[in-house]
Amino acid sequence: MKTGLRHFCALVFGFLVLARMAQAAPDPVLVGFDGAYLLKNSTSAQAIELGLKAAIHEINQAGGVLDGRMIELVTKDNRSVPARGIANLEDFAAMQDLVAVIVGRFSPIILQQIEKTHELQMPLLDVWGAADGIIDHSFDPSFTFRLSLKDGWAMPAMLEQIKNKNITKIGALLPNSGWGRSNDNALAAALSHMPGIELVESVWYNWGERDMLQYYQLLMGAGAQAILLVANDIEAALLVRQLSATPRVPRVPIISHWGVTGGDMRSASGPGLLELDFSVVQTFGFSKAMSGPLQTFQKTLGELIGNDDFATLESPVGVGHAYDMMHLLAMAIDKANSTDRLAIRDALENLGVHHGLVKTYDRPFTPENHEALGPEQVFFAKYRDDGVLVPIGQ
Repeated sequence: MKTGLRHFCALVFGFLVLARMAQAAPDPVLVGFDGAYLLKNSTSAQAIELGLKAAIHEINQAGGVLDGRMIELVTKDNRSVPARGIANLEDFAAMQDLVAVIVGRFSPIILQQIEKTHELQMPLLDVWGAADGIIDHSFDPSFTFRLSLKDGWAMPAMLEQIKNKNITKIGALLPNSGWGRSNDNALAAALSHMPGIELVESVWYNWGERDMLQYYQLLMGAGAQAILLVANDIEAALLVRQLSATPRVPRVPIISHWGVTGGDMRSASGPGLLELDFSVVQTFGFSKAMSGPLQTFQKTLGELIGNDDFATLESPVGVGHAYDMMHLLAMAIDKANSTDRLAIRDALENLGVHHGLVKTYDRPFTPENHEALGPEQVFFAKYRDDGVLVPIGQ
């Protein structure tokens, strides 16, 4: 009888421990990330994931959100295919307590997701895609928020670079995609404010092209003294390698959009990249990070990956933007005091001050403005021999 009583007491005690453990570990709050992981040479999805995980690590160490609930990241691979991106959104929406989806590098995918995200009433947080239409659309209320570059800021800045080089005739090399069309519109608008610069030709190419030099030569033949390049790393690196292999072709300055930074551009291009006048538009680099948050991030980086050397991280804009956006989302979850997606959408428009890596955000989003950054964040960088992007003039 005594043995049976001991067993009974042990069982009761075990059940009490389990009950306390269940009370101490409430269900996590889920955040989705839809990235292009398997694209050849790409580093963007991995960079964004690192930024998200660093912020989540800090948030959870500080007690999580909603009085003790941990944040958990759920990732999906869209393989840079729009239909997959839409299907991933539907999968995320079906997950209980998943509050928002972070999206990354490829504007054409995000543009295709906009209608679905509003149908699902799922907050869609953009930390890389720059197409104007990601935010500038007719859906009301809008569920898309961006902490990233916008083509409407990039093109005027790229033309200003041209102007600083005393160049008057330019050619544009654009991808046949939603991102390319966004930049074409942004370029036309920017040119209307810079009458001293003439666009001699725009040439369109398709992703996966095997000969980029032909388009470059078409622009040279039209009289271009510089090239505005809108490309990702695969096509841009191909162009650089072809230029290196064809020394008779004239070299002119190439002012590039930032898609090239989503992969290992330096390695893929070869040594010829450093021989070109090749500049890249950016909004963030660790050399420009806010000092206090950077110290915190460096400590977190060491805890996460065992190496706190942030200077050599690939695709730094993806890391920095994602890190700041995740902290803003956590603030919105607490402000909404729930995992209700509509309440979190509303809370995002009414956040207070946050000291981030990229900048100090006074009120990152408002009902009238879903852009957390502005033209003042735009600068230009160049590749160092080790592949690190460094601000020009620094």
